[in-house]
Amino acid sequence: MRLYGVAVLWAATLLAGCSSTDSIGLGQIREALHSQPKVVPTADSVAAKPFFQMLAISPDGRAEMVLGGIEGDLQGWYGQGGDGVFLDHGLIVRTVGLRENLDNTRWPSGNPFVPGLQGLGSGFEGIRIVDWSPGYRYGVAEHVRLVPAGMEDVNILGTIHHLRRVDEHVDSPEAGFTAENHYWIDPADGFIWKSHQVVAPGMPLDLVQLRPYRDGTP
Repeated sequence: MRLYGVAVLWAATLLAGCSSTDSIGLGQIREALHSQPKVVPTADSVAAKPFFQMLAISPDGRAEMVLGGIEGDLQGWYGQGGDGVFLDHGLIVRTVGLRENLDNTRWPSGNPFVPGLQGLGSGFEGIRIVDWSPGYRYGVAEHVRLVPAGMEDVNILGTIHHLRRVDEHVDSPEAGFTAENHYWIDPADGFIWKSHQVVAPGMPLDLVQLRPYRDGTP
């Protein structure tokens, strides 16, 4: 993933104010960000690090990210060099340090990710408003349609997870933007183990939870 030094300072500021990782320590987080080997993660390599970890793949490369802080439902994940991905109930709502960034996300029609995608029933249709940078593309309205699909087996670090795929069709006529996103969720509680999310034009991100943070996780 393409990295920018300014994101390191911004990430460090946020991390310093978050209590959820105090038991690990900011110094250990920084060390993890700058010492990740550029290899495909394995069950052993993930288990060897005392951090919640996620794999992110973009057109510019791949990064093993660590959970740097939690503010309410917002999780801040950071990669080597300070690029950041912010998740709210598994949905990417903000990014930092990419060629194309998602600066903000809001749901005037209600956010279906909050109660969990396992309760979609026949589906969901609504509006999502996003801001993109660079280029001052603010207040872009996305028409979102979520459709439950079938069950699929997903292999993560050698463990097979039986997950339901949910497809998301995104259309923004005003921005000339369309996208097809996919989420693989735990059918019991809607936890998103894997996803393909186009966060801005030309910037798809694939996320895989390697050592996930879930409510009640020690």
